Amino acid sequence: MAQPPTTAGRSTPHHDRPPTARLEMTGISVAFGGVSALSDVSLTVEPGQVHGLIGPNGAGKTTLFNVACGLVRPDAGRIVWNGAELRRLRPSRLARLGIARTLQGVGLFRGLTVLENVMVGAHRHARAGFLSALFAVPTSDRDEARLRARAEAALDELDAGAYAGRPPDALPYPVQKRVALARALVSDPDLLLLDEPASGLSEEEMRELGDLIRALSARMSVLLVEHHMDLVMRVCDQITVLDSGRQIAAGTPAQVQADPAVTEAYLGDEVDVAADAAALSTSGTAAADGREG
Repeated sequence: MAQPPTTAGRSTPHHDRPPTARLEMTGISVAFGGVSALSDVSLTVEPGQVHGLIGPNGAGKTTLFNVACGLVRPDAGRIVWNGAELRRLRPSRLARLGIARTLQGVGLFRGLTVLENVMVGAHRHARAGFLSALFAVPTSDRDEARLRARAEAALDELDAGAYAGRPPDALPYPVQKRVALARALVSDPDLLLLDEPASGLSEEEMRELGDLIRALSARMSVLLVEHHMDLVMRVCDQITVLDSGRQIAAGTPAQVQADPAVTEAYLGDEVDVAADAAALSTSGTAAADGREG
């Protein structure tokens, strides 16, 4: 994976501004078929903050993430984006709002090249309309060239530029993850929603991902859903912990790590108990060192 991004040579002015985006989710409740998936959950992602969302299997993390993406409509609660309430948030509105997301899988289009996949994510910045593109007028050609340049820059930022002309399904899974992240970053979002970005990565790739996420927080806010506790503790400024659809803890990595309710929730999870317990008990020093470095 690429080295942490810099602002040198960028063509988009957004990178020169400090992040200002703020996401508030207050009192979120969701039920499926009468079964409660989330009950009165709240979190706030502050400008330039990496906010982690963790919890054992079945805690409700994916449901809350899907509420933030507009994939699930809450039965109760409010979503406020930069001071304005979003009453009917839909996935199709995310790009216009300045929000980008990645999913647990890569979600790349097989019929398109890597570069074309990333260009899809840049449509927020397209100037030519549909009819212009349809009839290939000069404005459309210029627009396509500009979006292509943005997509190439996003791939280069993640050391994936060499794969631009390749079909994504011919690439190793970690490279596909980079392409999916490039497609999110090419829209130049104010808020990046990351759903388990470290899945399928080696330890070294995970460390590079952590460095990248920390660097991205200089230009955007990040909401991170992740199972790897060492990554979460190292990169996050604030963490919200869910268990069985309820919020059981919130605070800094050190505060969450020391909360008995968090330890109890993870010790009760049959999957990866040893790894999660070890991470929760040993990553405090590493987390502090990582954020300082």
